[in-house]
Amino acid sequence: MTVIRNFDTWKKFLGERVVQAEKMGMSEDTIANLAYEIGDFLDTKVDPQNSSNRALKELWEVGNKEERRTIARLMVKLAKKNV
Repeated sequence: MTVIRNFDTWKKFLGERVVQAEKMGMSEDTIANLAYEIGDFLDTKVDPQNSSNRALKELWEVGNKEERRTIARLMVKLAKKNV
């Protein structure tokens, strides 16, 4: 997963996927739910490759379910901004 080694590349990649999902008709809530699931997967399966991703992982780990959902929604917003 070389795309996650550079945080700017990661944001752009995510942003492109968000735009594609919107074009396919996915709602903002559906996209946010997918982002939450991806965040959970990354937390358990991927070792962060840079300090930005490490900080996100640490925030994810200390957050409760609601806070993690907020992080996921914010990542979707951030990603869209970077397309």
